[in-house]
Amino acid sequence: MKKYGLMIISFALVLTAIPMAPALISRNNTSDSDTKSQITTDSQKTDSTDNSDNSNNTDSNETILMLDASTGDVLTLSMKDYIIGAVTAEMPASFEKEALKAQAVAVHTYAVRQQQAESENPTPELCGAALSNDSDHYQAYFTKSQAMEFYGTGYENAYEKISAAAEEVLPYIITYDDKPILAAFCSMSSGQTESAANVWGQEVPYLVPADSKGDKNAPNYLWEKEFSKKELKSLLEGAFPDGDFSSSGKDFIKIEKRSESGTVLSAVAGGVKVSGQDIRNALSLRSASFDIKWDGDTCTITTKGYGHGVGMSQYGANAMAKSGANWKEILQHYYTDAEICKVK
Repeated sequence: MKKYGLMIISFALVLTAIPMAPALISRNNTSDSDTKSQITTDSQKTDSTDNSDNSNNTDSNETILMLDASTGDVLTLSMKDYIIGAVTAEMPASFEKEALKAQAVAVHTYAVRQQQAESENPTPELCGAALSNDSDHYQAYFTKSQAMEFYGTGYENAYEKISAAAEEVLPYIITYDDKPILAAFCSMSSGQTESAANVWGQEVPYLVPADSKGDKNAPNYLWEKEFSKKELKSLLEGAFPDGDFSSSGKDFIKIEKRSESGTVLSAVAGGVKVSGQDIRNALSLRSASFDIKWDGDTCTITTKGYGHGVGMSQYGANAMAKSGANWKEILQHYYTDAEICKVK
């Protein structure tokens, strides 16, 4: 229990998932691939009594090349081991099993999409690998030693639970138009997920707003951050050097437009037009869904959710699982019109 608070904070840092999403959207939409021949469609209509699969149906030789950012070595991993390591890094083992299954399918989809992208247009820095464990640029991944250090005495139970969840869904990925989707996910949304168009500037048919009311019950869903007028002025001047912040503090930031999900789409900072994401980055906020209040020379900014808000909300998925939803229902809820498919 002593580590639990630190674990939540650590997970929060890696749950800003799919950091390279804008690049991946354009990269994978520019060419077709032979992925269609590698997958078979599983009915999108889900029987709640059939929410797992025998792992023996999966090609046990499926592997992935991962660049270890700490050593520079390119490692050959079984896809199963990669999925377990990624889920271990991306979602708390305390989450419901069906949420962990949904996460496993999402990280598997990400990996297959990366393999496809790198086979068509290799990234020199990856040295022939499909991805890296550098979580600033790719999906997070824990080696066994990292997981043992992170979970401490709870490692065996955590690994057993995550491994069992991954095993049950090992053959599956998520597709749209017979291609692996950009399986974006976030820690928690504002209560409704955001569209890729509003966050990354490009429409993605399966990354559109979805109800996620369960996020409102997540820990630290609302987060307040206080700034003195002097501190806020300094941060804004550093981020927006062309702005004029000589006026009263209340005029430092003016919100102009929000999305239906609550994300600040446009604002004015010191006379400079900026986005909510620009403000989020400048002030190190948890999300771009925020409200601003002043009390004298003290500014309080309250954010809703954590992360970019696109795709599957992890806390929302966990809330759905607690309410009886299975992993397929979770994925189909958050990835509109996508299909669950088996890798062959």
